[in-house]
Amino acid sequence: MGQAAKATRQNRTITVDFQDESTYFQLIHDGKAFVEFVLAFILSLAFQLTHKSTCKGGGLTRHSHYARVRLGGLTIWRIQCARCKAVFTVLPHFVLRYRKMRPDAARNALLATHGGLSLELCATICHISPMALYRLVCAFGQHTLVSVLTRCGLRLPAYILADEKHSRCLNDRVYLPTIVSGRVIWHLGYCDSKSAVAFTQSYGVFQQAALEQEPSYRVKGALTDGFDSTTKSMRTLFPGARLGNCLRHAINKLPDKMVGLAAPLRKGLRSKFHSLLHRCRTRTSLRVVALGQSLRRFADHITATVGEDQGERVRSWFQDKKSGWYAVLEDPQMPAMSTALDQAHNAIDRKLFAMKYFHHPDGSQTAYLTGLAHLYNLIPYQRRAKNAGLCGVEVEGGRVPTSDWMLNLQILTSGGYRCGPEPSNH
Repeated sequence: MGQAAKATRQNRTITVDFQDESTYFQLIHDGKAFVEFVLAFILSLAFQLTHKSTCKGGGLTRHSHYARVRLGGLTIWRIQCARCKAVFTVLPHFVLRYRKMRPDAARNALLATHGGLSLELCATICHISPMALYRLVCAFGQHTLVSVLTRCGLRLPAYILADEKHSRCLNDRVYLPTIVSGRVIWHLGYCDSKSAVAFTQSYGVFQQAALEQEPSYRVKGALTDGFDSTTKSMRTLFPGARLGNCLRHAINKLPDKMVGLAAPLRKGLRSKFHSLLHRCRTRTSLRVVALGQSLRRFADHITATVGEDQGERVRSWFQDKKSGWYAVLEDPQMPAMSTALDQAHNAIDRKLFAMKYFHHPDGSQTAYLTGLAHLYNLIPYQRRAKNAGLCGVEVEGGRVPTSDWMLNLQILTSGGYRCGPEPSNH
């Protein structure tokens, strides 16, 4: 007779900033003061604890404690909800979950990784093993991007940029389906196939996580580069959404459609096409009508300038793509170009190139990529950047718990926290 599957315990660990290690060691000997400090910290974050689904809230009390042997016998306390009996492990800010590594060492290694150094170089600089750093990034990647970003007060995006990044795992080509809104990555998946089914499954992870946060969530518009599998997956998952084609990709693709022409001539036509799209975007009314007329005149200009064959080829390409361009101009809130997504892909690609031979086919690629996306969203931009000192979450109007990005990463990826109720507008 087979054994029954063991139920997976929910992660209810919470990271608490005690400001100083001496404060923690003093509070663990006073149960009432310890619980009051933890409650005050949770209230300061405007978070709630992940009680059991049937619980309507109750008082907290100290439950038990244990000694973390790998940290020299450090005492770790647990607290319990008096009503639903859910138990929460309280980790002090100077401890990482299931890790002997100190947060200060992890901070330096993760910052070097975010900067584009390989795992081997980061490990050498910070005196840790490459596998320890890899597992640390994967540990943070166990928490979905949607859950972390909504804890920062960001609303689920109504308009998204969807694209795929072509990469390699050893000698095999792989694909990273990505969803971006503004300066924030909302989804970074991993597929070994470029089929629409594989992309739908990957993007479906984002949809499922979003529906868990907000059951009525709907995407109003999605911008793609026209890749067939991405477009089909968006239509499958978000049937009511407006699908647009990136105008920047259109400008870059135009020279490829005019075969056999000299480079200066193609560059000149590309510049005119760029001006055409810009004029249509800056109009305040009848933008779609203006674009349709401008495309016809531009195709006629190519026919008269470089020949009937070139004009017919460009005209056929316009016919295939113009519905996506119309969708961009019909809705003023619709993003027109995927520049933010391309920048995110470039940042991630530098890290993957530095470690492309570290992956193996059965590795934790999805968790690792999600961990890298957390770093991209939460590490502040450098001092010479446009938004110096702010992270992507803050640029998009979200809030982070503290001014320390590493502590924010620890707190936001704690499984025991969930979003608090939105403040009343009254």
